Amino acid sequence: MLQAGIVGLPNVGKSTLFNALTRSRKAEAANYPFCTIEPNVGVVEVPDARLKELQRIAGTKVVIPAAIEFVDIAGLVAGASKGEGLGNKFLANIREVDAVVHVVRCFDNDDIVHNMGKVDPVRDIGVIETELILADIQSAEQQLDRNQKKLKSQDKEASANVDLLTRLIAHLNEGRPASSLQVKDDERPRLKTFGLLSGKSVLYACNVAESDLADPSANRHVAAVRAHVANLHGAGTVVICAQVEAELCDLPPEEAAEYLSSLGVKDSGVSDLIRGAYHLLGLATYFTAGEKEVRAWTFRQGMTAPQCAGVIHTDFEKGFIKAEVVCYEDLVRLGSVAAARDAGKYRLEGKDYLFQDGDVALFRFAN
Repeated sequence: MLQAGIVGLPNVGKSTLFNALTRSRKAEAANYPFCTIEPNVGVVEVPDARLKELQRIAGTKVVIPAAIEFVDIAGLVAGASKGEGLGNKFLANIREVDAVVHVVRCFDNDDIVHNMGKVDPVRDIGVIETELILADIQSAEQQLDRNQKKLKSQDKEASANVDLLTRLIAHLNEGRPASSLQVKDDERPRLKTFGLLSGKSVLYACNVAESDLADPSANRHVAAVRAHVANLHGAGTVVICAQVEAELCDLPPEEAAEYLSSLGVKDSGVSDLIRGAYHLLGLATYFTAGEKEVRAWTFRQGMTAPQCAGVIHTDFEKGFIKAEVVCYEDLVRLGSVAAARDAGKYRLEGKDYLFQDGDVALFRFAN
């Protein structure tokens, strides 16, 4: 299962958010730096309103949503790449995850200590990004040295690595993350093998006060983050109030909905964050729907029909014959598989078919 790591400076609300995401109290949330030392890991269901409609059509009581893992990583500080604040350990934790949710503090509260004195989320983003870039420079220089030693034996892979690493190091030394390095399509897999921290996809979570939820655009810190991210990163942002989300964990669904409504919002910010992280990881969902159960299956965008069949079981991929497919919108509009078939919307797809988010499928395979 792919993982999204929750990162940020100390006391920005990471552990509170993690507890809200996982509906747990696994992560200690306290008003002092480094209250999280070992990373906490939790499996989180992906909110998907389509499941309810498919459940109605299939007439089943069993619904199994998609899921991803979130990792609560302890707060980084300036100097982490040199070991400050147990930085080496925390950077290693980030290296293990597939994408990053960067929590930035966008609320003012004198009772909650900010380790850099005052609230400035754009500065905070720069601190974290700088530490990731500095760690990548160290790693890239070590890899360059190893590959240069292999050049004497006419190693073609080493030669290609040296060329790319040389460009990468120059790019990083300009203070720019690996994710913004211009590379050719055939160089992307090679770049990924370098294990770069600043090359990971990032979603920025603006943690605001309860009073800002109804109109987060009025919050100057949120506006600053959105402008900064749009201009320099091309990454996405979501707005959450970690404290409110933690309180929602203790409420039944109806009361939680009423509480959100009283704050002037329709849906939980955590739901937006989970869906954002899911897409950040390059994931999409197809469904199987029958009397036994309705289930969401996770696949990487660009996977073929046999590969998607293999998500269920490797035997399905090995013995793949055909996939019976109808898109979710057509199935819901027509009301049943039989009606979709009569309307010509139910089709057979072969081995080259690329699955689309929202496909509802049944696989034919040989034992």
